[in-house]
Amino acid sequence: MRQAQPTFSGDQEAHELSIGEAAQQAGVSPATIRNWIKTGYLNQKRKGFVGTDAFNQFIKNVAGCEKLNSRANKSFKDSHDHADLSASILKRLSSEHVCLESLGEEYQRALSDAYKNKEGVYYTPGSIVADLFREPDCDVSSKRFCDPCCGSGNFIMRALDLGFKPENLYGYDTDPVAIAITKQRIFERTSYRSRNIVQKDFLHVAAASTDMFFDYVYTNPPWGKTLAKNEKALYGSLFYASKSLDTSALFFFACLKCLKKYGQLGLLLPEAFFNISTFEYARARALKLTIERLIDYGKPFKGLVTKAQAIVLANNERDSNSHQLACESGGKKFTRAVNTFYDNPRLIFNFHCDRHDAEVIKHIFSIPHATLKRWATWGLGIVTGNNKKFCKSKPSDGYMPVYKGSDIQGATLKPASCFIPADLSLYQQVAPVERFQSPEKLIYRFISSNLRFFYDAEQRFVLNSANFLVLSEDFPISARQLCDMLNSSLMNWIFTSIFNTHKVLRGDLEALPIHTDYFTCNPYFDEASFLDYLNIQVDKHGAYRVKKNVFNSAK
Repeated sequence: MRQAQPTFSGDQEAHELSIGEAAQQAGVSPATIRNWIKTGYLNQKRKGFVGTDAFNQFIKNVAGCEKLNSRANKSFKDSHDHADLSASILKRLSSEHVCLESLGEEYQRALSDAYKNKEGVYYTPGSIVADLFREPDCDVSSKRFCDPCCGSGNFIMRALDLGFKPENLYGYDTDPVAIAITKQRIFERTSYRSRNIVQKDFLHVAAASTDMFFDYVYTNPPWGKTLAKNEKALYGSLFYASKSLDTSALFFFACLKCLKKYGQLGLLLPEAFFNISTFEYARARALKLTIERLIDYGKPFKGLVTKAQAIVLANNERDSNSHQLACESGGKKFTRAVNTFYDNPRLIFNFHCDRHDAEVIKHIFSIPHATLKRWATWGLGIVTGNNKKFCKSKPSDGYMPVYKGSDIQGATLKPASCFIPADLSLYQQVAPVERFQSPEKLIYRFISSNLRFFYDAEQRFVLNSANFLVLSEDFPISARQLCDMLNSSLMNWIFTSIFNTHKVLRGDLEALPIHTDYFTCNPYFDEASFLDYLNIQVDKHGAYRVKKNVFNSAK
């Protein structure tokens, strides 16, 4: 039998709140207030109003103790005042009946997308925490653990599970609500009132400290948090971060600064940390140490396109280039020698590739080749600034055809389905017209996981979902030959195996090996003869492998 819900009447009160005012104070939507009225938790004083005293009693005595927030969460996700949300959560935190873990999860869900993007905050799911922070191979009862971005305390609680003492746990975060939840969770578990969980920016703490060291540091740092340019430059200088100035990289260097010799560091990071050029210096620093694991967790954060990947390393110089580290990606587990990452352009950590793939890549780069760096002029597609205004689906007087990335099918090009005014001065960004009008150029998809190039000799224009290159006249092969090679299955395999990105970036194209000598005896590109030239075969599973005990005609 359903129990009667406690009801608070406002008949004797002199003051009242509109439903909108009540929603603002509670940090929920007006729809949630109406739902609480409908279910009997609140009585209306008159239509559209509730009594102030009754409402305050309800918030204090009922809302914090019962699960009334399923509808509120929907409102929080879309739009909310962060100060009001914080006040509401902190008020409920003092309740004896609140489940702290659930409250922390609710707070995380309630944070708006705008707040998450600005602060780079994405709280770590418990399953990832448990997998990333595995049981240490030694007694940790006297070891010091730190989570520099502790949030609501998931890594901290994991450390308690693994045997760390509460007095040896340290946590930092700029969010007072997260700090309060973490401290209360420690107390609830251990009855210990920690003074080591503090509301501070760890970057500032690490920069100012000269004697703060931890045995274990595990965290999910802010990804792409907004920092002032001069602030980034200052931290970059203090942590010797070079050009790796994203907040995730800055936290990587800050954590290393506070990690004991032979201490262990585990970080959950955006995929870009492992393959984008701006993080190259951070990867170089990691390669000097003993990397133990690289893990791909896919896309665990709703609304976030990038993958979450992790690195675990020990703060000591590795014993050799042949050191084997564990890789986990796409459900596969294997080991790679650390020196195979040195073979990649910009030290990319392509740990989705196993050692056999790494061997093929190394072999391909060992064969004499050219690159496109300094051998091509590049152009971006037209940025209209307002496609809805300028683009038409049918030809019209004064309009010209433009091609989109989706029109490029490799060797073929779809008929134009987009037309814009021929007056190029109307648009936000246009590459020099003479580049578009080059006698020959290669146009290619920009947003793509694969290479899709089309040879253009008709001076076509493209929108910014496509880019183009004009090959230097003295490059050893023709634009058409280059186009055929770039569209080949092998070159696509090389591209995805190394860069593994959904954008075709100029820097990545400039790093690809272009084996121009192949065309000395082969005026037209042919995939089979190209593989023979490189001494590569395809096994029964469709994987590329270097031929064994066969003379390499490419050398």
